[in-house]
Amino acid sequence: MKIDLQDEAIGHVRRLVSDISSRMIGSPGNHVAADYIAELFRKAGLSVEFQDFPCPDWAEEFTSLELGEETLEASANTFSPSCDVRAPTIAVGTYEELLSAGISGQIPIFYGELAQRELAAKGAIYVSERDRKIIQLLEERQPAGLITVNPSLYGRWRLIEDFDLAIPSVTVTARSGLKLIERAGDPVHMRISTHRTPSHSANVIGRLAGERPERIVLCAHYDTKVDTPGASDNAAGVACLLTLVSCLCPSPHRHTLEWVAFSGEEMYGLGDMEYASRTGDGFNRIAAAINFDGVGLRIAANTIATFSASKPFDEMIDRLKANYPGVVRVDPWPSSDHYIFYSNGVPSLALSSLGVKDIYHTPADTVDWISPDKLAEAMLLAQDILLALDEKELDWGRP
Repeated sequence: MKIDLQDEAIGHVRRLVSDISSRMIGSPGNHVAADYIAELFRKAGLSVEFQDFPCPDWAEEFTSLELGEETLEASANTFSPSCDVRAPTIAVGTYEELLSAGISGQIPIFYGELAQRELAAKGAIYVSERDRKIIQLLEERQPAGLITVNPSLYGRWRLIEDFDLAIPSVTVTARSGLKLIERAGDPVHMRISTHRTPSHSANVIGRLAGERPERIVLCAHYDTKVDTPGASDNAAGVACLLTLVSCLCPSPHRHTLEWVAFSGEEMYGLGDMEYASRTGDGFNRIAAAINFDGVGLRIAANTIATFSASKPFDEMIDRLKANYPGVVRVDPWPSSDHYIFYSNGVPSLALSSLGVKDIYHTPADTVDWISPDKLAEAMLLAQDILLALDEKELDWGRP
């Protein structure tokens, strides 16, 4: 059985990564992936629902950032508008510096504390108060553009992803950032050419009716960042989701089983918000949710975390996990698709990996990093948990 699981799962990973590649919301690749998932749901006999939502299709055509005679390595931040501007720079390393900086008509260089992580979009499902204030300051003071410095020496991910932010911006490498900081105040010439059109994306949901309407949810997101094939993040998770359809469909279950392939997890949490709006007060009829995000890395350990769970629920997870010594129990982490469930009171699980981090959201996130054996490990543990939960009553897992 384990060999069959491995073969089927890695086949799904290859289809999503090698054949389709980037699956950013609104893009043709995103639509092809959604159709692939829906087709497999239908073949397994599941009823299928598309939860459609609007979003742009965005693509970077050309980006150039010139400091004097030198062209620096830069990428347009996701959803940045096009521009052709020349303006002096101003280095800003902390939120307190930003508060007092005169950035109007200039191009701020965000580094240090302001560039340790992506700036959350103001329309995202979870946005810190700090990020809200930064966005508000940018919109009020209207800089000519914005430069963010990647905090990793070899990192290539983009630090702003906000289709509501009208300020053109780029992310530069750490080495390019060093040159900019050394010559802070000098003008730069920023040119960005991007293409943006109205589009859509969708959550794809497959359901298998059980003896009762209360349901157990298995989920994973199939969308990616703009320029990554997304093997570990999150074709591997989708592969687990799809393979478990084959494992679980042939047998009867007490609970209705719901497989949710989310889109928009990487951008705003759009799919989560759409699912929540359509579910309404129906979260109180969900017995549990199991989310796959980042599982199966070859040089990493699979991990499991629980959220909004009762003591008996946690104790059951520990008993079942004991059969899988390669899996690590980790502290709860708030992001990804399990958030929408546990924040609405649903006992939730997240399966992920603990190991290599720098490949996430980069072109390096390819199939060769994925272990078929570790995919099977995650699926078998999830199946054991689901079958145990299927014997419980609705509120058993709630605190």
